[in-house]
Amino acid sequence: MAVSHQHLKTGTSRADDLPGDCPENRHSTAPDRAGRPEPCGHQRAHITDSLFHGGGYATPASRRIFCDQCRLQRWLRVEAALTSCQERLGMVAPDTAAQVARACEPGRIDLAALAPEFRRTGHSLVPLLRGLEEACEGTSGEMVHLGATTQDIQDTAQSLEMREVLTEVDAGVRTMAAVLADLAVEHRESLMPGRTHGQPALPITFGLKVAGWLDELLRHAERLGQLRPRVLTAQLSGGVGTMAGFGGRGRELLEMFATDLELSVPVVGWHAARDRVAEFGTALAMLTGTLARIADEIRVLSRPEVGEVSEGWQYGRVGSSTMPHKRNPERSAQVVLLARLARSHAALGIESMVQEHERDSRGLRMEWVAVADVSLYTLAALGTLNEVLCGLQVDSGRMAANARDAAESLCTEAVMLALTPSIGRQSAHTLVYELSQRAQSECTRLRDCLLADATVTALLRATDVDALLEPSRYLGEARELTDLSVDRAREWLAATRPAEPSPPGAALAEGPLS
Repeated sequence: MAVSHQHLKTGTSRADDLPGDCPENRHSTAPDRAGRPEPCGHQRAHITDSLFHGGGYATPASRRIFCDQCRLQRWLRVEAALTSCQERLGMVAPDTAAQVARACEPGRIDLAALAPEFRRTGHSLVPLLRGLEEACEGTSGEMVHLGATTQDIQDTAQSLEMREVLTEVDAGVRTMAAVLADLAVEHRESLMPGRTHGQPALPITFGLKVAGWLDELLRHAERLGQLRPRVLTAQLSGGVGTMAGFGGRGRELLEMFATDLELSVPVVGWHAARDRVAEFGTALAMLTGTLARIADEIRVLSRPEVGEVSEGWQYGRVGSSTMPHKRNPERSAQVVLLARLARSHAALGIESMVQEHERDSRGLRMEWVAVADVSLYTLAALGTLNEVLCGLQVDSGRMAANARDAAESLCTEAVMLALTPSIGRQSAHTLVYELSQRAQSECTRLRDCLLADATVTALLRATDVDALLEPSRYLGEARELTDLSVDRAREWLAATRPAEPSPPGAALAEGPLS
């Protein structure tokens, strides 16, 4: 069965379900075999599915993971795994699991045909269970879903979804770490102005700036690794968490079920305890915060008046419909936007933690939006920033020129510390403060103010002042700090096994575990 991997919302109407006079029905997307326009199917209302703009908000991998039909197929996989475990424990008749497994194979159930039943029943799983029962041979379908509740299946499948997302995230983070490490090494010596509060502060190297990005990224990699066993957890505790429907075999069944699906075993059911899902969304939102910080720095440094970096540009990219010259840092800006979206949807995960009694669909249905969208935006941000970094244009000459143009602002600390052994740190700060503020107010050179001051000239020669005002001589341990960050990153890359994203279609191709 062919699947388009569109991120369709449950209950989306087909074009032929709409009133015939709906004007949108007359819009076309492609001609049919006779060359006539096909009516719009109204299946791409979400920005991530847009034929025109969706590439900025989702990736092929994220669409595959959260595709409607792939999600239902994943639920079938969980049902088949449950029946398999129950057969091994003697809870269902022999050969039941094989029959159910065959019925769960992709293409055996017409998932799209179930849509009207989902709308009619108003239930998120029962139509699928009925379709599964019909697809089973003999009476094996009668034993599907034995003792379980809807949320057992959907929460477990959501853990599998989150695992796929984390695998894709891991791959993107590894790619970025390798690119940043190479960039930091390449620009280990690249002098540039360090800026605080948007103003020149002290000289740094571009390598050290990148090393800071890299170090932050590695902390996210560490967090994501730590949350896997805690977050990726099976759910199988029955209607209210007592396991009453499993005939006293609940814990044994849960452990087997979780092992088969390679998920963690919870101590108790977590139908109403949603901290695991909230942690997943929060961790991804934090990651996108770092991606946005990097992207926004690139955006700011690409301003023509700064001109230190720029996104790679290819002929044919258009920056404006009316200003032909524009080369906007669109992809960097998009990463910042995606991070904002991810943060807003991660907040929904926190909201979902407040649930009533033993289960509350108000929170659960919110997760269906939150988990999918925070994942879509995070993976899009990772992919987009990796493109930017791989094609980043760095003008180290402009960086050095900017540093030397601002040398008198960048080197006041160096002058102050040179005077400190003779007159004390506080007195040196006051003296250099007075001279530097006078130079700025009177639009004169700090060098001239320094050499006109009797206290300074009694302690420093003109050649000393000139040396102190050379920014390349006041880089501290920037090079060594860069090396430390790069070495740590490369050790991590060597020690951890690359995450391999699932091939396209794998969500449907996954057969049930036996």
